[in-house]
Amino acid sequence: MSSSPSGNTPKSVSTDQRQPLSVKAGALALTLSTMWAGNPVANKAGLEDAGPLRLGYLRFILGAIVVLVYAIATRQSFRVLKHEWMPLGMLGVLFTVQLAFMNVGQDYTTAGHAVVVTTTFPLWTGVFAHFFVPGDRMSRSRTFGTLVAYGGVVAVFYKGFADSSSDFLIGDLLLLVSAMLLGARQVYLSQLGQGIAQHKLLMAQSVFGIVTFVIASLIFEADEAFTVTSRLVIALFYTGVLIAGLGFIGQTWLLKRYLPSRVTVISLSQPIFGVLFSWWILGESVGGELYVGAVLVVVGSALAQRQAKPKPATPPEPAGDASR
Repeated sequence: MSSSPSGNTPKSVSTDQRQPLSVKAGALALTLSTMWAGNPVANKAGLEDAGPLRLGYLRFILGAIVVLVYAIATRQSFRVLKHEWMPLGMLGVLFTVQLAFMNVGQDYTTAGHAVVVTTTFPLWTGVFAHFFVPGDRMSRSRTFGTLVAYGGVVAVFYKGFADSSSDFLIGDLLLLVSAMLLGARQVYLSQLGQGIAQHKLLMAQSVFGIVTFVIASLIFEADEAFTVTSRLVIALFYTGVLIAGLGFIGQTWLLKRYLPSRVTVISLSQPIFGVLFSWWILGESVGGELYVGAVLVVVGSALAQRQAKPKPATPPEPAGDASR
């Protein structure tokens, strides 16, 4: 995860334009987080009519079409420069491997475990950003705020997490690796975005995802039935057009312009909205732990977004003290 994604001379801190989140950018990040919270609900609906691998590549095809329309509308060039092939290939591989760990891990564990473990990715984003992104270091207040916010996630799902047996250890470990890779991918996207056009980054992910999922579907889902229903169409529109298309565009735009750890910590609100969507759409019950979790996420995210006060400059020593 080099600080020079394009292969040229690394950018200096002074030329890096990424900043802490503004109010408008924070509102966009929260909107995207809310959209992402509905993704599992739409996926669950789509799986009634299509296998997970087929649903995956159909989703990425729709997302790629949205990115293509966006790039054509904004008159972007699709020419990939020589020094861009390697980082784009690495991004595509990272994207595919991360999804592989996530999909396999979810088969071995419960939904509650999956949410709690996967939502650690903003913590890993902060760790990677600390070492690879200039000006995005993990101060004590930011680390504390992120941990408080994550405590809200655990509070929401503590019942399902505590009632499960130890047989889910393999799935939890696979999901933990996926969360670490997702955190690394957020930072890598932010780094690459300083020198490579946004639509190229999105297309690289889509192409690798489509090819991988199509091949896997042909191998493992060849005998599974595929039914086109209105439910499947709505699910694909949400997961493909809104998430893999518009959602990815918005997230990449934020990562290009703002410090990645500040952008991703807002994602800790996803489980809160996910529980609300499950209650609203699926009729699942909501307990008091949701309110505790929501408060912790809000307070922790606010702490994590605080800007550190600059240290006062140390006055120079008098010239006469130099001989002492």
